[in-house]
Amino acid sequence: MNLLFIGGPELIIILVVVLVLFGGKKIPELMRGLGKGVKEYKDAVGDVKDEMRKITDDTPTTDAGEEQQDAKQ
Repeated sequence: MNLLFIGGPELIIILVVVLVLFGGKKIPELMRGLGKGVKEYKDAVGDVKDEMRKITDDTPTTDAGEEQQDAKQ
């Protein structure tokens, strides 16, 4: 496993340090909060994409409008 140039032994040491600092009871709460934050971020990104899609789909092109007016005259 080569995650950001961190090998297996280094990762184990980091996990032990986190366990010692926060304790076994606090880690699930931290992960739960992190998961909620990631979910909210993904929802916000999806909302922005939907809004941008609506804006681009609702914008009429000027060429088509001019052609319709020319045809009526």
